[in-house]
Amino acid sequence: MAETMEGRRARGLKIANGSGAHVIAAALRRHGVTAIFGQSIPSALHLIAPQFGIRQIGYRTENAGAVMADAYARVSGRVGVVTAQNGPAATLLVPGLAEALKASVPMLAIVQDVDRKHTDKNAFQDLDHLELFKGSAKWIRRVTEVDRIDDYIDMAFTAAATGRMGPAVLLCPVDLFVDVPSDAAVHRAAQLGTFPLDRMVADPAHVGEAADLLAAAERPLVIAGGGVHLSGAQEVLAALQEQASLPVATTTMGKGAVSEDHPLSVGVVGYFMGTRGVARHQRELVSGADVILLVGNRTNQNGTDSWSLLPKGATIIHLDIDGTEVGRNYEAVRLVGDAKLTLEALTEALAARDLSRRRAARAAIEAQIAAGRQAWQEESAAARGSDAQPIRPERLMAELDAQLRDDDIVVADASYSSIWVANYLRARRPGMRFITPRGLAGLGWGLPFALGAKVARPQARVFCLAGDGGFAHVWSELETARRMRLDVVVAVLNNQILGYQKHAEDVIFGGHTDVVDFEPMDHAAIARACGCHGLRIEDPAEIATTLREAFARPGTSVLDVVTDPKAYPPITSFDGSPALEL
Repeated sequence: MAETMEGRRARGLKIANGSGAHVIAAALRRHGVTAIFGQSIPSALHLIAPQFGIRQIGYRTENAGAVMADAYARVSGRVGVVTAQNGPAATLLVPGLAEALKASVPMLAIVQDVDRKHTDKNAFQDLDHLELFKGSAKWIRRVTEVDRIDDYIDMAFTAAATGRMGPAVLLCPVDLFVDVPSDAAVHRAAQLGTFPLDRMVADPAHVGEAADLLAAAERPLVIAGGGVHLSGAQEVLAALQEQASLPVATTTMGKGAVSEDHPLSVGVVGYFMGTRGVARHQRELVSGADVILLVGNRTNQNGTDSWSLLPKGATIIHLDIDGTEVGRNYEAVRLVGDAKLTLEALTEALAARDLSRRRAARAAIEAQIAAGRQAWQEESAAARGSDAQPIRPERLMAELDAQLRDDDIVVADASYSSIWVANYLRARRPGMRFITPRGLAGLGWGLPFALGAKVARPQARVFCLAGDGGFAHVWSELETARRMRLDVVVAVLNNQILGYQKHAEDVIFGGHTDVVDFEPMDHAAIARACGCHGLRIEDPAEIATTLREAFARPGTSVLDVVTDPKAYPPITSFDGSPALEL
């Protein structure tokens, strides 16, 4: 984005010791910030930040930068920080902030605004940013006094990281960065950069009621959502699963909340429990449940298969930090509180109950889950072992699953990529991270997610799965990966179509629009042009070796996997459609 006249002037000025830029950088460092995702603006801040041990991760586009900060927060447990210029650059932050808002991810966007003297005078790229961010941020303010910077930075971190978390936006006029605070300026010492910032336990009476219901239930079930990861409650949930012999399913964002190798783990449930879906044969465990504990779960359309999955007669217990989500779609016993602390309280309460019914039923439940897993293995075996060309995505996922380690991070783009990951990769331990854009599910999130995750955990192997449609949004960030030395492995499912759109149109309308078909592209060549490794895979026999080499070599690798355009993941609404033939 073009730099403003004010920005050029600020860069030309000597940044005095103790300037607004110093105050902002010091406040960020106080909150534990060590990386900011930003291009060049606010220049004064980025010039000063290294003095405070803060690294700048220079994205190519603001929308990708916001997504990087999102993934950084999810993986690191710290509030992600992204910066941008006013006007068109700020508008590009909106999609990433909106995803974080819906997914409850804490972020801070610092947006440079016009000079305070030029407000409402049609200055270059002036815009009403307060209105711009209203639908995509939890908290928005404009700081106008250099003496109040610490106050506003602390308010922003507090807003982002407390209660139902989400993005905060702080608008900072360009001249504020070179202004010098007075002796009366407030100096703060709080450290507010980790989350959840404030933890609270649900009403003890409601916890006791929930314990009574679960202990007495004949067919209980837990469905864990992304809130389990945000709260850091994975180990607590895993202990509860074992102690109370409770079967646990997850949503896509909740994947990894428990080990999917555990005999009481159901897998990912929702709208992709169709043919060859990993939890397809576990549907009766959900639809037949008499008591369901929802944890950090929005009960959204995809996670409930358009609200058809949960049985109408079941008693619902809903644990969430946001009281407005509890009972939104299903009347429930209300457990409003932090997932980790409230699950600990529930575990303690259950220890005082008679759990003999749960223990007596355990063997039968484990056998039912094992039978469902075996049925999936048999149903999907042909696709997972297919030697067909173009390549079946299931074959790629099977080869990848065989090489994954429990400390690897897997990210996915939206659409089909998220569904392949949810169904065909296993969470090997509680807390294994699978990052998917399910807040709004926008295309183009995959590669930026991978880069943000790599900044958060530099020693981890990070794998990204993207479709050719989504990858086209963010090719430019391959240069970011190279320049910032962020080594990730990206597999592009190259089927030359906008898959979900084309197949959905065929199912719903009996035909598809012309624009869902793409011209042939060589994504490996694009990667090489950006200075990354690029390999094209057309023979499934080459997948395993190529993956192994990509994980082992330094630098970012893009695997252009030529896949079958007729292949589609296990979406329930696609089942039985004559429009889709494999």
